[in-house]
Amino acid sequence: MTPTEMESRIVRYGDLRPCKTAFIDAHTPGSDQKENFTIIGGGVSESPDQHVHIRDTPGFNIGAAGQPPKCRNSLHSHRTAEVFFVLRGRWRFFWGRWGDAGEVVLEEGDIFNIPTGIFRGFENIGTDYGMIMAILGGDDAGGGVIWAPQVIEDARAHGLMLGENGRLYDSRKGESLPAGVAPMPVLTDEELKAFPEPTTLDVVPRYVARYQDMIALAYRSPAPVIGPDAMLRDRPGFDVDFIRNGSLGDPVYATDTHEALMVMRGHWRLSWDGGRATLAPGDTCAVPPGLRRRLEPAMTGEASMFRVRSNEDPAGLTQIL
Repeated sequence: MTPTEMESRIVRYGDLRPCKTAFIDAHTPGSDQKENFTIIGGGVSESPDQHVHIRDTPGFNIGAAGQPPKCRNSLHSHRTAEVFFVLRGRWRFFWGRWGDAGEVVLEEGDIFNIPTGIFRGFENIGTDYGMIMAILGGDDAGGGVIWAPQVIEDARAHGLMLGENGRLYDSRKGESLPAGVAPMPVLTDEELKAFPEPTTLDVVPRYVARYQDMIALAYRSPAPVIGPDAMLRDRPGFDVDFIRNGSLGDPVYATDTHEALMVMRGHWRLSWDGGRATLAPGDTCAVPPGLRRRLEPAMTGEASMFRVRSNEDPAGLTQIL
């Protein structure tokens, strides 16, 4: 693989292209400053304006959300895994039909494997622009977003309508639902009963891993973070490991699966037969199967990353293992 070919598989943090109209709450006060990024795969954006950096999917999607302080993402649910880690800032995640069933605050480097089938939202509670990186299960990321009914109603009051085809229409731009396209149905009271209301104590111990704990566990080898025998025991259709400087042992390896490297801190040198590249915080690299590579910190000091690998498990609901 040439350096140019590999560079096409690296999405640099500084090159990320945001979409401010990705979802139905794009005009709703308090949520109208969000930026959505689709890095690998089409994600779950509802807007044709969304830029996709790498369209090929390895069994999962990778994206990101950037928000200024006090900006929030509205309550929604997914049919497959949604995993976040905090790249920059301080974030509050909350869940439940009205967002009051439970909550947790995540700091930089913390990771949250949010259970499928619950309404969830998040907000930047820091003092600067924040960024969270996301991993979504499945090639089609579960087929889209399921919104809490009040989100759809609030959006309609501010000019945005979601069609049953999963696309947004903006009345502020003179758009309306096309002939033959009905509005996205709002969940009924009976359907809402299927969405659980777990408490903070139900969720945090089993679905949140703290950065400092991962640092400690990855002292001599990568720390399994999400997987059947990991810190967060689940089978979401992919595995997540945490790597820090010194934890790889032999830095030369190859895999028979797709691998996405998502840098948290420090700079990493990735080299292979044909070239080398340096990965910086916020960069994402899609490494193809079979490529023999060498991965190591490019300089002294703290260096860490999350490594996502495809596996043979189907994407689906969270499993309590």
